Amino acid sequence: MNYKNITKPAANKIIIVAGLIFIAVFCFAADSKNKPVQKSPMPADIRLVKNHLTIITQTPEFRNHENGDQLNAIADYVKENFSKYGDSTTFQEYQVEGKIYKNVITSFGTEHTKRIIIGAHYDVCGDQQGADDNATGVTALLELARMLKGQKLNYRIDLVAYTLEEPPYFRTENMGSYIHAQYLKNHNIEVYGMASVEMIGYFKDEKDSQSYPLGILSWVYGHKGDFITLVKKFSAGNFVNNFTSNFKETNQIKTETFTAPKLVKGTDFSDHLNYWKFGYSALMITDTSFFRNKNYHQTTDTLETLDLERMTKVIDGIFLSLIHMK
Repeated sequence: MNYKNITKPAANKIIIVAGLIFIAVFCFAADSKNKPVQKSPMPADIRLVKNHLTIITQTPEFRNHENGDQLNAIADYVKENFSKYGDSTTFQEYQVEGKIYKNVITSFGTEHTKRIIIGAHYDVCGDQQGADDNATGVTALLELARMLKGQKLNYRIDLVAYTLEEPPYFRTENMGSYIHAQYLKNHNIEVYGMASVEMIGYFKDEKDSQSYPLGILSWVYGHKGDFITLVKKFSAGNFVNNFTSNFKETNQIKTETFTAPKLVKGTDFSDHLNYWKFGYSALMITDTSFFRNKNYHQTTDTLETLDLERMTKVIDGIFLSLIHMK
């Protein structure tokens, strides 16, 4: 970059962003080495995780927006499994260009008014299996449904499997998460907060296996893709702050928190962006997507590339965070 050609407003913007990132990195990164690992009353089952991932990725057609029947088949599979455990399970149907698409919703703790949304999209970008993006997120929802059954909760928890997160509908009002967030807002439903589960299965311990939107971040987070990230914005809200604290306390897996403005690349690349639009406290749980996983949106994004053991630890962390939420 030729700094001589940068205008004063642009230079000021760069300084402000750099300063915010500096604050985020050095104030919010946490060390959990000396904390005990919380024991889960209902741990994630790696065998069930692998089975769900296999069924979701090994489909007759790719589960993209052009294959509506395949998307609906996945929605049926999710609903069938949700129905085994949830207090209530429904489709949220809507129409785009003459086709019917479906979000799948199951609820726990329905005696409570205020709710927490845990969501993940089940569609893929183009003709590929999308194992990490985002069969891992949907599988997390399926396991969480099993784990949450019968648990004492302080909030209603809605697990939502979204459709149409991927292009060409990303950042449009046709995203399943936009439809869902708008419904909550229009009906004045009390929402404590939302977490988007977006790619949680890819980990690497090799040096230089992790990149960042800003090179300075490697000074604190390191060069290895061996952690899960909780991505939030400044003034994230009570839910995000409480969830983040709970997740770190579980100490299930190496965890980093990244707090930054939305203009930093990647911070709003999932369904939580639509809850931000409607003013809800929301965050993303991710393995950092394309900053680590070079199979992103490629035919190489397959089940064999995933670290299922660490993925189950992420699910355990989400579960423990939810049942301990005050």
